[in-house]
Amino acid sequence: MKSREAWGWLTAGVLALGLNGIYHGGGAAWAHRAFSRVAHQVAARTAPVLALATGRAEWFLAKAGPTVARHEASSCPLATALARLQTKALRAPEGMASLEARAAHQEEMNARFQARMVRMAATRARIDARVAAARAQVARLPLTRVDFDPARISCPRVRVNIPRVSIPAVDVSNPFVSVSRSE
Repeated sequence: MKSREAWGWLTAGVLALGLNGIYHGGGAAWAHRAFSRVAHQVAARTAPVLALATGRAEWFLAKAGPTVARHEASSCPLATALARLQTKALRAPEGMASLEARAAHQEEMNARFQARMVRMAATRARIDARVAAARAQVARLPLTRVDFDPARISCPRVRVNIPRVSIPAVDVSNPFVSVSRSE
């Protein structure tokens, strides 16, 4: 079993080494093209996230351009109506100019961010209120001394039935044991 597994790994290693040599020798141009296409797609999709993570929001906005706002449930109906209005203005061909569209999009994003921050602050306030109420409830509990009196503790009685086993008598009158050696 182990030798068969070892032969399998050896075969896979030799195959990988051969394919690597062919690839680097230029014999597999199709594989190189496929890999570069996949690498380009991955880079195109991760670059905006990386730009936002590193704090380069202006680059992200320049690359993303005006996008259509999604209908998202908001805590404020006015913010929702404003977002829908801006979405319709972005879709209209005779709508705002590019700079105005970007400014409107930025304002929409700021409004959504502010709404999220308000919801997070409300959630935090609720959690803080619950913690304060729990602490107050614990503080109101009376602290009493617990007396430990072993005489007042009653343990339930447990009955265990052990069957009697009869052990047969063994004759040990002849303790002599003979051992024979054969050579």
